[in-house]
Amino acid sequence: MRDFISSKVKTLRPSGIRKFFDIAKDMEGVISLGVGEPDFETPWHIREEGIYSLEQGNTIYTSNAGLKELRQEIAKYMKRKYRLEYKWDTDILVTVGGSEAIDVALRSVIEPNDEVIIATPCFVSYEPCAILAGAKVVPIALKKENDFKLTPEELESVITNNSKILLINYPNNPTGAIMTKEDLEKLSEVIIRHDLLVISDEIYSELTYSGTHCSIAAIPNMKQRTIVINGFSKTFSMTGWRLGYACGPTEIIRQMTKIHQFAIMCAPTTSQFAAVDALKYGDKDVEEMKTAYDERRRYVIYRLREMGLPCFTPQGAFYIFADIRRFGYSSEEFALKLLNEEKVVVVPGNAFGESGEGFIRISYAYSLESLKMALARVEKFLRKINK
Repeated sequence: MRDFISSKVKTLRPSGIRKFFDIAKDMEGVISLGVGEPDFETPWHIREEGIYSLEQGNTIYTSNAGLKELRQEIAKYMKRKYRLEYKWDTDILVTVGGSEAIDVALRSVIEPNDEVIIATPCFVSYEPCAILAGAKVVPIALKKENDFKLTPEELESVITNNSKILLINYPNNPTGAIMTKEDLEKLSEVIIRHDLLVISDEIYSELTYSGTHCSIAAIPNMKQRTIVINGFSKTFSMTGWRLGYACGPTEIIRQMTKIHQFAIMCAPTTSQFAAVDALKYGDKDVEEMKTAYDERRRYVIYRLREMGLPCFTPQGAFYIFADIRRFGYSSEEFALKLLNEEKVVVVPGNAFGESGEGFIRISYAYSLESLKMALARVEKFLRKINK
């Protein structure tokens, strides 16, 4: 019998994040610092709205593009938060998480031989989605000495005649880096000069600890060449509700909606009703969660530096990218050894691309109590391997 499996799929590596959870799931006493999932419950008023929608019998399909009321609230939210004006009926698509939005965005614009430039280290799905869409992936290795920001010079150096898309994520997973308005203005000059389209994953936009988030779409002449990806998972602690959205040029959103229509039909109806409430009344909840994350961020940075583990100071998201190069282990070796000897899960940096080698990602989306216990084990581990 012939081999029916796609060669594209065969070349894809399984998620480097999930590998460690598969190993840890049968171990007792494990503390995980690996998952990028808020430990907060979805705020009650949001859950209540979801429950109410079920009680009212709102269990049918919504419009393919999403509930009208939700798209209207997204448009208001984008204007209020980021000074971006989108038409609710033509420029916004509600998706099954931000991940689907990234997938359909790539599939809607990729042609054979197109190159997608991806700033790495990055979220694990970017490269596979680009490959499955038929693109050639061109990674740019971000540098710790540049605060993991993408510089105009780095972008310029990889652009070819086939370059079409730049895929970026700020605040960044896994580094916690941000790009300021001034950084984005400089970068936009290169983007415009080479006529690139930008897919900007801004799922952590509200978890910015230094100043306020600036979307690259808000930079002059960038809105018409940018697809902004966002969602509810991180901001409102709604990971299991599986809801995201894309905002962008009308024609691109139309084509994305076409793919979404055939593949998905619509995002979960209950989640959409709950999300309307989140956008209307969730600002206070977001601020409370961000304050807690900031407290944890400062604590983890202090403890890691106290135990002699260098780390970049994150200004966004809820991750710390710790530098383990001086210990003589690869990222995967370090993470496996820490798991087996002290039962602490972290994610090896190379799960986020080759440029992540020599680092580990630590999530602080956990309670302070859990962080204290886990970091005590990390400190014990470092003492052993330092001998």
